[in-house]
Amino acid sequence: MATSSRPFGALLTAMVTPMTPDGAVDLEAAVALAEHLVAHGNDGLVLNGTTGEAPTTHAPEKADLVRAVVDAVGDRAVVVAGAGSNDTAHAVRMAEQAAEAGAHGLLVVSPYYSRPSQEGVYRHTAAVTDSTDLPVMLYDVPARTGVRYSAQTIDRLAEHPRVVAMKDATGDLASAAAVIRRTGLAWYSGDDGVLLPFLSVGAVGLVGMATHLVGAELAQVIRSFEAGDVTDARERFLETLPTIDLICGSGNGALRSKLALWLTGRIPSPAMRLPQVPADDDEVAAVRAALVAAGHPAAPTTQEA
Repeated sequence: MATSSRPFGALLTAMVTPMTPDGAVDLEAAVALAEHLVAHGNDGLVLNGTTGEAPTTHAPEKADLVRAVVDAVGDRAVVVAGAGSNDTAHAVRMAEQAAEAGAHGLLVVSPYYSRPSQEGVYRHTAAVTDSTDLPVMLYDVPARTGVRYSAQTIDRLAEHPRVVAMKDATGDLASAAAVIRRTGLAWYSGDDGVLLPFLSVGAVGLVGMATHLVGAELAQVIRSFEAGDVTDARERFLETLPTIDLICGSGNGALRSKLALWLTGRIPSPAMRLPQVPADDDEVAAVRAALVAAGHPAAPTTQEA
């Protein structure tokens, strides 16, 4: 669970938002998945992020999802809600609604698409942070947003008492090491495949997608590393690589996560909303085979993906 050095826990899953075949948010399935994740290594969950298809879910749905998951597992895991938009006023409303629904923290991404100046990035993030009393994890993912948090902007934001962490999906280890040392922010790898290198420069955990399937194993990697048993951490991490590649290697982690969870019987449908489209038969077959090869027997199903 959360500590002063790990304000959001050590291992969090960026959770998918289960949907029914007709595209409605399936709260019952979401609660069941959250329960499963918490029972298998996760001490935190991130809702309404990219993997949760936040761009295509609506405000009441986001609030209902947060409320349902907090009610189910909020006494055992930190529930972080995404408050990401390139419209600052919209992001502020998302933050306020997440707080009202019971979220324990916020994930605030740099404003995407608009490519604002660093001053704009700073003011946007500060406005969202100021809108509630919740602690904030920044999210730096320039491959999706088109703009990074600069080191100077992170330094400024780190002075805010509620900015306490960073989810780093830049892959920039040298920059991370310097900023961690300078700011003391709790650093989380935002990419499953570089967890070990990020731990080596001072990260405290992972916000992952493959953690839908190998949460317990990656939680043990973190524990072994922190205990000083780097060899054990490395060997355990290597065992998770086939699963990490399966989920993260395609470029569409939300689709792969849902498909894998459906094939292993963890969610009742792999449905997604446009512009995401279902996997075709070839991808379903490939994912099924990869799951089996990675040690995750796929459940028999007659549904169409």
